[in-house]
Amino acid sequence: MSTLLNEKLLQLAVADYEFRQSIYRKELEEVIRWSKNKGVSDMGFGRDKTTYCYFAIASSIPLPYDSEVRMIITKSAVVITVADDFYDTEASFDELATLTKAIARWDAEGLSGHSKTIFNALNDLVSEFVAKVRHQHGIDITYVLHRIWYETFNSWFVEAEAKWSMGGFVPSMEEYLGNGAVSIALHTIVLPASYLLNPSLADYKIRAGEYQTVTKLAMLIPRLLNDIQSYQKEEQEGKLNYVLLYMRENPGTDIQDSTAYVREIIYKNWGEFLQHVLMDGLAEELPKSCKFLHLSCVKVFQMFFHSSNRYDSNTDMLQDIQKAIYIPLNIRSN
Repeated sequence: MSTLLNEKLLQLAVADYEFRQSIYRKELEEVIRWSKNKGVSDMGFGRDKTTYCYFAIASSIPLPYDSEVRMIITKSAVVITVADDFYDTEASFDELATLTKAIARWDAEGLSGHSKTIFNALNDLVSEFVAKVRHQHGIDITYVLHRIWYETFNSWFVEAEAKWSMGGFVPSMEEYLGNGAVSIALHTIVLPASYLLNPSLADYKIRAGEYQTVTKLAMLIPRLLNDIQSYQKEEQEGKLNYVLLYMRENPGTDIQDSTAYVREIIYKNWGEFLQHVLMDGLAEELPKSCKFLHLSCVKVFQMFFHSSNRYDSNTDMLQDIQKAIYIPLNIRSN
């Protein structure tokens, strides 16, 4: 191609990149504004990961996906992070019991302080979700969303109630993973968002606790990725995770044995997960767009937990975020 054509193509590529950056900046600004307006970005405890959540999701669910999908998933991830921290570190047991019951009946009566802020933000998010799906596809997913979110909040409460993190009841590896695959909350993000992509998801009769194989695998893999990178922190805090439980149930093994065992489980389930995402003709499969959204959301967890716990770091991803969203390309043609 001629030098002139090369120059024009380069200019178009740069313009396209900067156009995408402008879209991402606008979306991030809106999510940050929503987070502040709902009071979840300045709770005074835990992690404010609004920008991290948006960056990871925009990286894994890029254009031409609808902006609404990225926005709604990011808001869900923000609420999950704040609520999870509330159950982990901030609230008394009575506060957790009251909030969990409020989520079960979907009624804020009796809530105050942080509990009420979390419920109100969640209720606003779910109402927005329901309105969008009803407007676009003419179906009402209120009950589905209420049940999925209650299942997630209850999984956090189970961990607190059983005092898994305070030296009380010690679950088996199977018990831990059954609850932990729920408490990692990937399904809480991906299944509601899937309704925005494909209204036929309503035909699959999604019910809390009754998920198809691709969803179960998408819940399992992030839990194990998280546990490999967070066991040191959780051990220091007196908590349990799958890596630590393996050593407890297998005397004589060390941390290297345990992490190797968990990585082997991830590797095996990752292969099966990809088969369900990429292959057609498997029984009980979701629409293809929904399966690929599962894959995109699992990739978010890979970004955070592949080689370290980047999600809990306040600095690890800042340079990547700046380059991807804010810094213009500096391209000089020859």
